[in-house]
Amino acid sequence: MQSQRAIEQYLRHLTIERGMAKNTVTAYRRDLKRYQDFLSQQGVDDFNEISELQVAAYAQSLTTQKALAATSVARHLAAVRGLHKFHLLEGSSDRDVAAGVKPPKSARRLPKAITIEQVEKLLAASGPEPDQVLPGESIRLRDRALLELLYATGGRVSEIINLDLDDLIDPTLIRLFGKGAKERVVPVGSYAAKALEAYAVRVRPALAALGKGTPALFLNQRGSRLSRQSAWQIIAQAAQAAGLIDHISPHTLRHSFATHLLEGGADVRVVQELLGHSSVATTQIYTLVTIDRLRDVYQQAHPRARA
Repeated sequence: MQSQRAIEQYLRHLTIERGMAKNTVTAYRRDLKRYQDFLSQQGVDDFNEISELQVAAYAQSLTTQKALAATSVARHLAAVRGLHKFHLLEGSSDRDVAAGVKPPKSARRLPKAITIEQVEKLLAASGPEPDQVLPGESIRLRDRALLELLYATGGRVSEIINLDLDDLIDPTLIRLFGKGAKERVVPVGSYAAKALEAYAVRVRPALAALGKGTPALFLNQRGSRLSRQSAWQIIAQAAQAAGLIDHISPHTLRHSFATHLLEGGADVRVVQELLGHSSVATTQIYTLVTIDRLRDVYQQAHPRARA
């Protein structure tokens, strides 16, 4: 079996049977194309002729030749390991030559969150309050609603821009679709609900009239669904206007959402459900952030914390 055919079968499995998101499958395709190119350079085209030594050599090349970080190497190897395991289980290969090739260990990076005060500055800079809109800036009600919803729900930017009007269950609840089309319902706070209502009533109808009747909640100025790139740009502009010098991304709001909930006393299992994490271990990294924060406050405030 040719390597290209083996890869296409695996990608089809990820798409149809496992229901992986389009962006995830695209990333797997890109990573496996690099693997296939490496094998071609080694003169290997038959999938069943690949050896464990060649998989190990590929892993080594990612570190030495491509100078990728440990996390990137691990991601590439996850695709390769998944490919070989799939064909072993399907019976199209009699061995899994990637099983013994382990990804490098990477240092645990704590998620970057900003303070509540910085979040408030960012939100204020993104757009006006509904009762403070000046002529010609009504579109900024959309930008404010977008950022308010990102912080209120902890949603990924892809989840928020893919929202349709029907996903607004009521003013206090919203339906999000996460990785693998996994559905969850999350609450919406009063500030975000107010911003959403202002946008939906005063801005969206005019934008929708410019397009082709899309059900998307967030629209661009042509009446089409707001893109991921546009959402990033809106956040970057708000961060610059707020005077925030650190890099601010949609995920910064997601990290801040989780961190602030835990600092406020929320149970880690509740935060796991709100974030849509399949494992609580993924969510528990945020507890390390709050512990570090507690340690800093203690060091600064306790009279006998430091000599």
